[in-house]
Amino acid sequence: MSRKYLIETFGCQMNYHDSEQMAGLLEAAGYDRTADDADADIVVINTCSVREHAEEKLYTRLGELRALQTSSGRDPVVVVAGCVAQQEGESLFKRSDRIVDVVVGTRRVRMLPVLVEQAAHQRSAQVDLGAHDDVAFPFAVTRRDDQVRAWVTIIEGCNEYCSFCVVPYTRGHERMRPKADILAEVRAAAAGGRREVQLLGQIVNHYQAPDDPACDFAGLLEAVHDVEGIDRIRFASPHPRHVSRRLIAALRDLPKVCRHLHLPVQSGSDRVLKAMRRRYTREGFLDLVAEVRDAVPGIGLSTDLIVGFPGETASEFDETLSLMEAVRFQSVFSFKYSPRPNTLALKRLPDDVPEDEKTRRIVALQDLQRGIQLALHGAMVGRVEPVLVDAVSRRRATEISGRTPGNIVVNLPGDPAWIGTVMPVRIERAGPNSLWGRATATSA
Repeated sequence: MSRKYLIETFGCQMNYHDSEQMAGLLEAAGYDRTADDADADIVVINTCSVREHAEEKLYTRLGELRALQTSSGRDPVVVVAGCVAQQEGESLFKRSDRIVDVVVGTRRVRMLPVLVEQAAHQRSAQVDLGAHDDVAFPFAVTRRDDQVRAWVTIIEGCNEYCSFCVVPYTRGHERMRPKADILAEVRAAAAGGRREVQLLGQIVNHYQAPDDPACDFAGLLEAVHDVEGIDRIRFASPHPRHVSRRLIAALRDLPKVCRHLHLPVQSGSDRVLKAMRRRYTREGFLDLVAEVRDAVPGIGLSTDLIVGFPGETASEFDETLSLMEAVRFQSVFSFKYSPRPNTLALKRLPDDVPEDEKTRRIVALQDLQRGIQLALHGAMVGRVEPVLVDAVSRRRATEISGRTPGNIVVNLPGDPAWIGTVMPVRIERAGPNSLWGRATATSA
């Protein structure tokens, strides 16, 4: 009888890519995948600690697994991986009422099969949080879930130490992956039928190739652009202060690089930006937006915003709203501030904005953004957009969905056989979160 594993992932694209690596390692060790926790011999929860809510989800899920064990009599090996594992370490055993068997840190993913076997055979808790400065991973082992796109890590860790952010404490300092290894993985992804590659890093545009001193992030984009079989290149997540003129030129001049740029501004207030240790000003950010749009007309811009940062006044929040109106972002990922372990904000700044006020502010922000998105999407009605089809629509089984180069979701009637192809689609309807259209010709 085969042994089965289940992996559940909370968090960012890097977490999902880590889960792909863990899945590949477990399958190489002889495990089969299952979607049913009642059928699993191993349950891996790959966690995020960037927001407090993500940690709460972990403990809620562990409680559900405890109830399942009690009702079914099954006793799977329970693994906590990812940022909460790195952050909490051995304290997870006690906080979870001993339901957790293995805690594996963000830089020790490759040890997962060994730790699981030790926990299963010795029935003793296993923990490995050791630091690994090497970001190399046997990518051939990775079990990619997405048949259209491939995530490829190019840089791990972060040296920015923004005052609200836990990433430097859970992912460690910056480690650059060799250019040759990245290109080998991209070529393998293309050979496996993936038409889009997404380059990942905490500060992806800070990349500098350790095996090619002349290759910065723009140079890496040029090299990936030359890989046959890859039609689209995306990346996440850049930092505004590391957006160089060379990167802007790459967005302008390289046809495969999607005309979409995520620029996490976090706040529209200079005082709050300084308290966040973001190292740019509102004016500098707006100048950057103007420079990017002048070089790449029509580029889609998205961002991250935090409301209720310590000390944020009502007028400073209004500055964030006015920045949104000035820039008119295509999409916004918005969050209420929550104190994170080990961060400078937790140590130095009181969490003094009341929770009900944080809620009021995020509702106002999201209402404003909804209107902006609806207007931007409405302006696209009647246009023909190249859509890379990547899934059956979640709304209707008779529809498929994909994304424009600007990263906007488009739903359309069509055949699931179109997945992995680029379809010219005439946009007929617009909503705040997606578009609807019809294919006008055969795929590319």
